[in-house]
Amino acid sequence: MSKRNANRGAKAVPAAAADTDTRRIAVGLNAVIIAVRDDEARVLTVASPEDADPPALPSGPFDPAHDRTLELGLRAWVQQQTGRELGYVEQLYTFGDEGRDPRERAGGPRVLSIAYLALAQDLPVVAAGGEWLSCYRFLPWEDWRSERPAVLEDIAVALGDWSEKPGTAAERERRRRRMEICFGLSDAGWDGYRVLERYELLYGAGLTHEYWLDRGRRPPRSAMLFGQPMAYDHRRILATGLARLRGKLRYRPLVFELIEEQFTLAQLQRVVEALSGLRLHKQNFRRLVENGGLVEKTGQVDTHTGGRPAELFRFRREVLRERRAPGVGALTPLKF
Repeated sequence: MSKRNANRGAKAVPAAAADTDTRRIAVGLNAVIIAVRDDEARVLTVASPEDADPPALPSGPFDPAHDRTLELGLRAWVQQQTGRELGYVEQLYTFGDEGRDPRERAGGPRVLSIAYLALAQDLPVVAAGGEWLSCYRFLPWEDWRSERPAVLEDIAVALGDWSEKPGTAAERERRRRRMEICFGLSDAGWDGYRVLERYELLYGAGLTHEYWLDRGRRPPRSAMLFGQPMAYDHRRILATGLARLRGKLRYRPLVFELIEEQFTLAQLQRVVEALSGLRLHKQNFRRLVENGGLVEKTGQVDTHTGGRPAELFRFRREVLRERRAPGVGALTPLKF
């Protein structure tokens, strides 16, 4: 085929128009920094650029002139903002949906955010506006430690109405099946690892605060029933981080990044429960960590338990050479 024929039918684009369509891209770094304090899984938040906006995740620019790697750039500005070095860090995901940042909607560049998951034992906040808030303040349906979350009743009703919206019978059935699987509303039961899927379902059904803001509309009051919002798409980033962390608890000893070097088994269980959002059977959990070689006795006791002194344990690092997946395994919650 001749070049002339190959180009036949192609719409010519003036050079000036092509230049105008060129999109600028800004690259930022976000951190989901999680710690367990007072038996609560907490995430470090900062004030959003607009004081009236919901809290945001810590973020900073990537400086290609000075940051040799993305992770080093992240560690540098976290240390600058908080005065402390991060411990465990892993890259989480890159978020770049169109319109995810209001600066883009105002004519600014397309904003790509490379998110990281970081774990901290004790990370005091020096920067103004920083605050440790419960992860379940933003994702209240994820906390089953004391009872079935009350918000699930509202979610079931709202998603039931959404599933019956106009469409084909097959579409309505897909909606019903999706809501039942994500929120344990069927015989499948609750799956603690579907954190991101649950948030994205609520967003797609128009039940979250962020769904309406992304469309330039005022959120209805009912949106506040489904957890406190975060700035931009940071609640989605938090859900991604919590899902990753819960999944890795099964095969990586990450829980020991969040607890003191010496601990009681009760303290260890409460940390795992805080992260998983589940209340666990005491004896089953202890057999799992002891028989799995994850911990070893220190020969010392904790006398500040308020009762009988409890044995102190530490992470048994030799397990990293002995087992390919030295995590706490699949967690079985107590039934309500």
